[in-house]
Amino acid sequence: MCTYNGAEFLPAQWESILAQSRQPDEIVVCDDGSCDQTRRLLEKFAAESSIPVTLHFNQKNLGSVKNFEHAIRLCTGSIIALSDQDDVWCNDKLRVIETAFNKSPHIGLVFSDAEIVDENLEPLGRRMWTEVSFDPYRQKLIARGRALEVLITGWIVTGATMAFRSEFMNLSLPIPEKIAMIHDGWIALTIAAVAEAVAIDEPLIKYRQHDRQQVGAPARPESKAQPHGVRAIETAFRRRNNTADLQKTLETLEERLLAQASVYDTRKALAFVSAYGFHLNVRANLPQRRLNRLPRILRELLTLRYHEYANGFKSAAKDLVS
Repeated sequence: MCTYNGAEFLPAQWESILAQSRQPDEIVVCDDGSCDQTRRLLEKFAAESSIPVTLHFNQKNLGSVKNFEHAIRLCTGSIIALSDQDDVWCNDKLRVIETAFNKSPHIGLVFSDAEIVDENLEPLGRRMWTEVSFDPYRQKLIARGRALEVLITGWIVTGATMAFRSEFMNLSLPIPEKIAMIHDGWIALTIAAVAEAVAIDEPLIKYRQHDRQQVGAPARPESKAQPHGVRAIETAFRRRNNTADLQKTLETLEERLLAQASVYDTRKALAFVSAYGFHLNVRANLPQRRLNRLPRILRELLTLRYHEYANGFKSAAKDLVS
């Protein structure tokens, strides 16, 4: 758990963790220089807890991403579950997650849906998966072992719903600073590159919305028809980021996978990153004259990269005439 001036909502989150039907083996908390009553509360909770608690108080403010990175490094268990300071866990969250991991040693990442609530924990009638457009088709892709293709966009997995095997810590950390995703997206992406991921279609936390949080639930997507499958990656990413951001993410992921190739089986992920990055580079550097674009566009069509990483003939036609 990471905290920063979270005294108002921290007690409810702490109580929900202690009330788990499968209690955690340890609780690690990193506070990022709170100036309210957070530190006093944490010290009180730790003193009264029957579960071993490790408290660390940063000497200077690191920011949420680096604070989570530091907290993760302090964990000693084989499975690490992340927690925000202002949510509330359903009482069987850890049990459900542990059951998912126990199905296969090849599962490296588990995450769930979340119920979005207001600051008083009143339901807002919204689910996190709906807000991030994690539709049934993408869920099926995850189940079929194609999580990397879905998670490359970086916003599908909410950190507060996520747990992962600590054996992948050295692959995920340190968290890069110059990419268009934060700690949860990056950790999920790197693990999905070398291990299986499981998405639990059940809200295991109440994700609290209030005006003092750093990252809240995204706005509800437009109701118009959305593209489906892996071909929707381009459309979704362009809506929230830009191609340069995606290329930077792919380059950073490739660097990390190459550096860890002797530890993990990175071959499949590297092939995906290389092909996707090549396709993006071709499209970003098409000649200004439309006729000169045709050979490159035809090559990308014949290799099916337009169908794998974009919207097929529609994207090709757009590149030809735009």
